[in-house]
Amino acid sequence: MKTGKVLILLLVLLVGGAASGPAAADKIDWHTYESGMARSKFEKKKVFLHFYADWCKYCVEMERKTFTDPAVIAALNRNFIPIRVDSERETAAAALFRVKGLPDLWFLAESGEVIGHRPGFLPPDQLMKILTAITTSNPGK
Repeated sequence: MKTGKVLILLLVLLVGGAASGPAAADKIDWHTYESGMARSKFEKKKVFLHFYADWCKYCVEMERKTFTDPAVIAALNRNFIPIRVDSERETAAAALFRVKGLPDLWFLAESGEVIGHRPGFLPPDQLMKILTAITTSNPGK
């Protein structure tokens, strides 16, 4: 009985803590590759995987324009586990997804299967179309 209460408390803290407070609405709750993939399995949520590098001009542009858009922030935080991967530092993850150019965006189902892949810069409106299509079509279930 005690173990069940502890698990419920941990679940409430994990789920409630990530989405509470004013910061949750104004920035994306990025995760590392390992923790994000584990969290996706635990929460049974889709994954938005963003490969980038600090020197990448279009990656910086996505950070500045796309990932500051309120609709994009809300959609990613609500419907996905957003994962940012520096492809130069996390070479194993980049190799697993055969990343060739940057930025490189991947969409994974709750099961871990690839839903889709989109290389290159995406402005907020185009990314929102993809995110909406993925969440409304319910692939991977």
